[in-house]
Amino acid sequence: MKKILLLNGPNLNLLGTREPEIYGNTTLDELVESLARRFPDVHFDHFQSNCEGALVDRLHAAWREGGYAGVVLNAGAYTHTSVALRDAIAAVGGMDVVEVHLSNVHRREEFRHRSLISAVCRGVICGFGTESYALAVAALVR
Repeated sequence: MKKILLLNGPNLNLLGTREPEIYGNTTLDELVESLARRFPDVHFDHFQSNCEGALVDRLHAAWREGGYAGVVLNAGAYTHTSVALRDAIAAVGGMDVVEVHLSNVHRREEFRHRSLISAVCRGVICGFGTESYALAVAALVR
């Protein structure tokens, strides 16, 4: 059974209620449950934090633990600001990280158009709502 880490950053704990016109009505728990149903041969570990250091620590821990097919990372606002998270992804080379976003960040505010983490991720998927996560999982398990 393949193992994937779902790593979610700031404000994603508010999914389902936070700006549903942008992020939809699905809660984070519902998203994780949906992925587990859709990919029954995948074991999902899930971690969400509003704290940058906690995300870096969890990524390091996953790398040390080993056995992960990869990481689906929605870094939220840290996508555009976190050199620390970018460096952590680079440091765990050999572990595939897919950057995901629910919204199409390129159709939004200018500051969201630049990602500090994209260059060190295996790929980037954005704009498909919760399907962005499913696409990332599908890519990692192939």
